[in-house]
Amino acid sequence: MARAFSIRRQRGFTAIAVACFVALYLPIGVLVFYSFNAGESLASFDGISLRWFAKAFQNQQVIDASIRSLQIASVAAVVATIAATMAALATTRTEPYRGLTLKYAFINQPLMIPEIVTAVALLIFFARIKIWTGYSGLGYLIAAHTAFCIPFAYLPIRARLENMDLTLEKAAADLYATPWNAFRYVTLPLLWPGILAGFMLAFVISLDDVVITEFVKSAGQDTLPTYMLGQIRRSITPEMNAISTLFLLLSIGVVTVFFIVNRKRV
Repeated sequence: MARAFSIRRQRGFTAIAVACFVALYLPIGVLVFYSFNAGESLASFDGISLRWFAKAFQNQQVIDASIRSLQIASVAAVVATIAATMAALATTRTEPYRGLTLKYAFINQPLMIPEIVTAVALLIFFARIKIWTGYSGLGYLIAAHTAFCIPFAYLPIRARLENMDLTLEKAAADLYATPWNAFRYVTLPLLWPGILAGFMLAFVISLDDVVITEFVKSAGQDTLPTYMLGQIRRSITPEMNAISTLFLLLSIGVVTVFFIVNRKRV
């Protein structure tokens, strides 16, 4: 009797998998290791110290950029997740019709367009609005981040909806539940893991964006990634390693919280 196909039994699978993990995580491990370097060199390790973490926490520019990044990412992720949820409901809870595939492509188009093209387009668009309104606040960064985060939030929410059984929703409708009540008491609880996944993905994507932020931001609106890019252009110190390590811990924390919440709900 022939065994079922399994990629794990293919020759060389383990070696290739190990090589991929090493290529992905070894540079990150080196970065974290050197963030505890007592010296100022990035090439030699002079002992273990937390001096660069302390210096990062005492750097007011780092604090301001971090707070600004969290503010933008939080608002953009919330708005993008709400918009993505409505788009996913509109494109999955309906009978197939001509033009539906075009809508899928339109929603996911930011994933296909090179980010630099989106950044230049937003720069030109927002520049005209700044001239007309005289406003140059964080609203432009939030709007830009929201726009390119929508497809990242849309994909896991749509995938969750497509895998959900319609029986409970139809039963709620048969019991005279209004569309809103059916969504609130049936669809939303079942959809919640997908919404959390979409929010998490949008938050992380917004938090570490550089290209679009660099083009759209006004003076004095550096986020943490653009601040780090500016510092690297001048000089590289272990402080950048320390900031990157803290940034990495934040991302891991977001993912961990998502899995804990999702596991409890399941």
